[in-house]
Amino acid sequence: MIDLDDTDRAILRELVADGTLSAGELGRRLGLSQPAAWRRVRRLEEAGVLKGLAVEVDREKLGFGVTVFLGVKLATKGRVSLEDFERAVQAIPEVQVVQHVLGLFDYRLRVVARDIADFERVLRRRIMTLPGVGNVEANVLLTEERRPGPLGVAETAANP
Repeated sequence: MIDLDDTDRAILRELVADGTLSAGELGRRLGLSQPAAWRRVRRLEEAGVLKGLAVEVDREKLGFGVTVFLGVKLATKGRVSLEDFERAVQAIPEVQVVQHVLGLFDYRLRVVARDIADFERVLRRRIMTLPGVGNVEANVLLTEERRPGPLGVAETAANP
């Protein structure tokens, strides 16, 4: 774990909000020189805190208006390996995230579809036919809020 100071946390907040900021712009926003901002970003990258840039795609504008979280319980863990299930589910383009979890279900999937009828088609023809699938529970996403996550907690903890 890397020790972060207030400036590091401020850099992370700025980059989470806009990962395309240049070192010069980042420095201007935080009162640092361009080289100082660049060195700090580079240090965060080398420590593995920053793992690259992510592009956020507006799925609705691309015609995918429904997001569903699926809990998947494998029927027979002994006959079907987890790797077989993971390989098969990752081949489905509508499945955006595959999480192996502990609890009531073995996997949690984030699935996008054009509409509910399209989701039903993906569920029946692709997901329910995967090797080892037993019980499935669907939760349709209504709204989504983004939170700052641990960065907000770390800042609060450091500055009570």
